Amino acid sequence: MKRRDKTNYYLDIAQTVLERGTCLRRNVGAILVKNDVIISTGYAGAPRGRANCSDLGVCRRAQLGIPRGQRYELCRSVHAEANCIIAASRDEMLGSTLYLAMRDAVTGDLVPDASPCNMCRRMIINAGIEKVIVRNSDEGYTVYDVQKDFVEADDTRPESELNTY
Repeated sequence: MKRRDKTNYYLDIAQTVLERGTCLRRNVGAILVKNDVIISTGYAGAPRGRANCSDLGVCRRAQLGIPRGQRYELCRSVHAEANCIIAASRDEMLGSTLYLAMRDAVTGDLVPDASPCNMCRRMIINAGIEKVIVRNSDEGYTVYDVQKDFVEADDTRPESELNTY
């Protein structure tokens, strides 16, 4: 019996978490892991008590023709990464790894080369998360070193070039 490697095991869990997502554009699942213990999970959806886009049947940003990666202040959803970070304590997050899986809500396909948006990158940095691993395919993934790729890179890529929500 071939055992599933640990990285894909955690990405499989993140992919299951995204099934709770309510975004009509992209569904994202996030899990935080430290010392082989899942600290928290998160998915993209409206704040507690507010109607989700999936319930309303409309995405305001899509309705307004806003391109992916822009004008997040008009979005109803809290991003999966943010929900995951909100649910954990900073002590638990220091040195942890964030696993992400992103699926196109329309096609159902995994989004290859996905990346956290600049807003989520800032939260990831301040949370003390060490690594972000993003699923590209059923077996493939990209590993981001937060210090090197998010801090030292200092948001040099325009938001429109990131494959985000």
